[in-house]
Amino acid sequence: MPSIYKRGVVWYVDLRIQGRRYRRRVGCSKQLAELALKDLQVKAERNQLGFLDRKEISIKDFLEEFQVYSKATHRSSTVTRYRAVTDNFFEFIQKQTSLNRLTQITHDTIEKYKIHRRTVPVARNGGDPSRVRKDAVGQGAKGYTVNFELVALRTMFNLAIKWGYLDKNPASSVKKLKTDDSKPRRFLTEEECRRLLESSAKADYPAFFTFLSTGMRRAELVNLEWSDIDFQMGTIKIQKKPFWLPKTGEREIPMNEGVSRLLNALPRRGNFVFTDNQGRQLNPDKIRGHLVETARRAGIENLTEIHALRHTFASQLLMKGVDLPTVQRLMGHHSIETTMIYTHQTTEHLHRAVSKLQMQQA
Repeated sequence: MPSIYKRGVVWYVDLRIQGRRYRRRVGCSKQLAELALKDLQVKAERNQLGFLDRKEISIKDFLEEFQVYSKATHRSSTVTRYRAVTDNFFEFIQKQTSLNRLTQITHDTIEKYKIHRRTVPVARNGGDPSRVRKDAVGQGAKGYTVNFELVALRTMFNLAIKWGYLDKNPASSVKKLKTDDSKPRRFLTEEECRRLLESSAKADYPAFFTFLSTGMRRAELVNLEWSDIDFQMGTIKIQKKPFWLPKTGEREIPMNEGVSRLLNALPRRGNFVFTDNQGRQLNPDKIRGHLVETARRAGIENLTEIHALRHTFASQLLMKGVDLPTVQRLMGHHSIETTMIYTHQTTEHLHRAVSKLQMQQA
């Protein structure tokens, strides 16, 4: 059925003509959207559909529409990552003076973009290279960054097909880069875990201990509420909320005695389990900053991401003989292949263990 709908503050029209779906951005006025829909229906009846040709949507308009869609459907962190991709891609497109319409983007366009991202200097921590010190500018985006952007572009162009803007995906046959510059995953040894906790400030200790003992993601811990904890059953429920959705769906994490005792002793300053002294929800970025400072005090090198504590939880379980399917469930991985990335650490651990046994040859 022909209709109008709203995404954010923007109204769209939606109708099917001879089996083809047309969706177009109108503006911020509902009344204008209603008039546009009626106009489209009249012109459809008269076979005056030239203005509906897919070639008429510009690259800029499509990227803006995708950003509206992303804000309405993705988490804030995902929105931020997609926004970076669309900004980088549009900056590249603006330099291609012959490109304006979405249908002009081809396989070669994406290949050129891939080369552009690998060769054009970028700020090492993101941002505009012209606004940072020269020594803080690298030679180009890392391979894993470019590969993420290729995946993001494929997702966007698949939506363009679904929305009736394209017949085929120009990024579908573009191969990813072979990379050797991926960030190595950081795992803490048991000794490093001990030093981290001993060096933690009183306010940081509960969060760091819980990360290491449950494998929770940062967003899961920050959004944890007292209603998510069942002390009688000894479980933590990672579940959706009106203001937040878990990354990989809902799951339960069993609490060991140490976690249960620690959480039960925390002051209850509101709905959230982990709060600052004023009872406010913890700031995720501040947690990371406190981790970096604590690692410095503890003499632990290369510990800059909260996710390293989640990696440590998984690797420690595997090194203690817990099977992969169990670790997969505890981590909330959709695929066991994701969990298997931690087996490399386990293999190294086994080699170190065997190397301690030196038998005398006869």
